[in-house]
Order: sequence, then C-alpha cells, then structure tokens
Amino acid sequence: MTTSPASSADARLFERVSENVRLARRRIADSSPAPEQVRIVAVTKTFGPQAVRAAVAAGIETVGENYLVELETKRRALSDLAVRWHFLGALQSNKIARATRAADVLCGVARAKEVARIASLAPTSTIYVEVDVSDIATRSGASVSMTTELVLEARRLGLDVRGLMTVAPPTIEGARRAFKTVRELADQLGVVERSMGMSDDLELACEYGSTEVRLGRALFGSRVAA
Repeated sequence: MTTSPASSADARLFERVSENVRLARRRIADSSPAPEQVRIVAVTKTFGPQAVRAAVAAGIETVGENYLVELETKRRALSDLAVRWHFLGALQSNKIARATRAADVLCGVARAKEVARIASLAPTSTIYVEVDVSDIATRSGASVSMTTELVLEARRLGLDVRGLMTVAPPTIEGARRAFKTVRELADQLGVVERSMGMSDDLELACEYGSTEVRLGRALFGSRVAA
C-alpha cells in the first residue's frame, strides 16, 4: 500500500513535534529546580488542527490560543481530544461571553471590568491575571501595583484565580526582574500557577520558579503568517 502525501506530511509533523517536545522537556529539566512541576502549554496560533494532534500525541495536555476564532474552531474540530484549552489573547469586552464558553482558562485578564464581566457570565471561571512588568507601552497586563487588587476582587466575585501570567521584556535583566516579581507576587497571593517563559527564555523562567511555559516556535517551528 502506498502512502499518500497527506499522511506522509502528517507523519513528519508528528515526528518533528515529538522530538521538539522531548528537547523542550530536556531544557526544562536542565533549568528548573522542580521540572516535574512545569507544564508545557503548546501555543498553536496560526497552526492547524494537526499540529494540536501532534502535540497531544507527544504528551501535551494543554493548548493555548491567542485568537478567539481559532480557539473556537479548533476546539470544535478536536472535540475527541482530552486537552485543556487556554485563551491567551487580550479580552475584548464584546467577546468575553464567547471566551468563557470556548476556554477552560482565561489567561489574559488584566482589568477590573473584565473580572466583573467574567464573574457575571460564568462566576466559577478559572482565570490567570496577566502582569505587565515590561514598561513597554504596547504590552497588555495589569501593573504590579494593581495586580493584588485585581486578584482580591476576582476572588471576592467567586472566580478561581489559578495563576499569574507575564510576558518578559526582551533583555536578560528585564526578564529576570519580571520573573522574580511575578514569583514573589504569586507567593504573596497564594496563587498556584506562574505562567512564565516562552521559546526564547524558558530556562530563565524555570530558574525563577515557572510552573508553566508557553511554547509555539520551540515545538512547531516558525509561525505561519496570519
């Protein structure tokens, strides 16, 4: 029996992703004081459903999406998979209702009005509060000074504040400051998850106690243009 081009491409994809997951786990093991506690979130923005299947076949249990339409589409197409879906994108007020239905965890919560809207629509939702430690104007996230207030308000309204998330500045010293700050905030607030580190800085994030690294390029290669 001959192998179709499609199945050959899928086989190569599954093999490549499996190897990349293995390498990512090795990077985590070499840098984290507790590597068994670090979860890989496969960020499949612009990659198709087969990329998700390849990641799950390699042992990934959590998938992150930045775009709501992609999240909705992939979740429907992959309903047979036992996978937890994280929404990583900024929350637009007119799309929060859809986001609460599509995601298991809303990871980009950064404003009091988002907390109030989520609580009114889905009062037991699980969220991560995004912390901005970058001082970069285009970055989203709550300021360090506002994070505690936001976490306490979300808890008061019945939301499960499971974690803090951050995107580090591009410099090593900036990243160190960001990861240290988020770790300390998480400790102070009794927050379990510290979603810190991506393809380029996961080692540093793990050194500072990340429990979750969000990997796209490290698993799937260069992103397809949106």
